[in-house]
Amino acid sequence: PAGPRFIETISPNVVEIKRRREWRFDLPLATSIEGGLANGKEFEESTKIENISCTGAYFGLDAAVVVGTELILVVELPEKLGDGRKHTLRISGMIVRLEKPEKKGKRQGVAVEFKDEGEILPVKG
Repeated sequence: PAGPRFIETISPNVVEIKRRREWRFDLPLATSIEGGLANGKEFEESTKIENISCTGAYFGLDAAVVVGTELILVVELPEKLGDGRKHTLRISGMIVRLEKPEKKGKRQGVAVEFKDEGEILPVKG
């Protein structure tokens, strides 16, 4: 079955139906991203996920990554999801789309598709 349908009016006479395989949640979750750059160097950068679904996520990065790069996301989960205790979600994904920044100084948009189900880990301390 097709996923949720979103109708967007482009002009008074044109309507576009957007189909998604899953729901996306707009959750500003603090996240650490680890991965490799095109020059072979490793990087780690803090960001916030703009939206997340069961198959992927979208966020901004300053790092000069390229499509096809594998990343590790370490996502801080809200305490209420862990019975008042802090947990992180560690999950790997591959970059499937990059978007140029709309404004100078803004991070490039990065869309990743998750490669596995990840693991939820308690935060020590």
